[in-house]
Amino acid sequence: MTPLATDRLPVVDLSRFRAGPDERAAFLAELRRAAREVGFFYVTGHGVPDDVLTGMDALARRFFALPLKERLAIENVHSPQFRGYTRAGTEHTGGTADWREQIDIGPERAAVEPGPGEPDWLRLIGPNQWPTALPELRGVVLRWQAEALRVSREVLRALAAALGQQEGYFDGWFDEESSLHLKIVRYPGRPAPGSDQGVGAHKDYGYLALLQQDVVGGLQVEGPDGGWIDAVPVPGAFVVNIGEMLEIATRGYLTATRHRVVSPPPGVDRISVPFFLAPRLDAVVAPLDLPAELAADARGISEDADNPLDARYGENALTGWLRSHPRVAQRHWSDVLARRAAPPAVR
Repeated sequence: MTPLATDRLPVVDLSRFRAGPDERAAFLAELRRAAREVGFFYVTGHGVPDDVLTGMDALARRFFALPLKERLAIENVHSPQFRGYTRAGTEHTGGTADWREQIDIGPERAAVEPGPGEPDWLRLIGPNQWPTALPELRGVVLRWQAEALRVSREVLRALAAALGQQEGYFDGWFDEESSLHLKIVRYPGRPAPGSDQGVGAHKDYGYLALLQQDVVGGLQVEGPDGGWIDAVPVPGAFVVNIGEMLEIATRGYLTATRHRVVSPPPGVDRISVPFFLAPRLDAVVAPLDLPAELAADARGISEDADNPLDARYGENALTGWLRSHPRVAQRHWSDVLARRAAPPAVR
């Protein structure tokens, strides 16, 4: 079998998943190779209307054009759930500040206060913050979110089939309580020569991530040889990548791939909208029973002392949020931070 190119991301046409048996089988083989060998791929044939994509891009630009005071009215420091606006330089990846501003949006739910003995991650459940200066944003975002969820779940069903499972294998963790999350992101032009971290190298901790990006490049994916592959924007296509929960579920047959964003040059903005498909917060990822020929190629879960993986999704997600947003963590989660920093009790 011809090796996949290492200088570009593969393209998969999702409409072939709904085709006849022969075409579907060929598609599943291509999807499995792309997910395993690269972990990132473009998805076409997804059926999302153009006006959903263009509407999101237009409203994103309108939000970031608002006066700073209007954006800060929904700053995420007001939200124990890490929702709302983050100004450039306040989110951290790998311990270094990222040069991007963004809005974080999750499922719209009432806040939960854990009772005695209940897990801390229940406090991640709660409402979003929406800008009163741009009321149209809420409807546009929720419509885009619904389409992103549909496409992501279809890709996940296709991956389940490609891994020898029933299509609906993962569906139980993606009900009305699933922990979805999206960001609306603006990457300003780099502030100084030599400083180009839009987002530092990292992996995503859900099942899948789906990205709408504009025509300005910047996303880079770590290739098998350790070099960086440019995710050159493809009109109308989403970029999809494997998250850490799928790495755990497949015992490393699929692995979450490191990626980063390089800031655009001075005077140029980049808009992107990533959507993260994550399960219920109480999900505990169990390994798949892979077919023997796939199980033989499972590489095991990545060992990284700086980023240990936890099969308990709520714990994995909370660790990521606390690490990425120290200002919110200090304001709303100081008790949890103190508890985690305390030495274990002597028994």
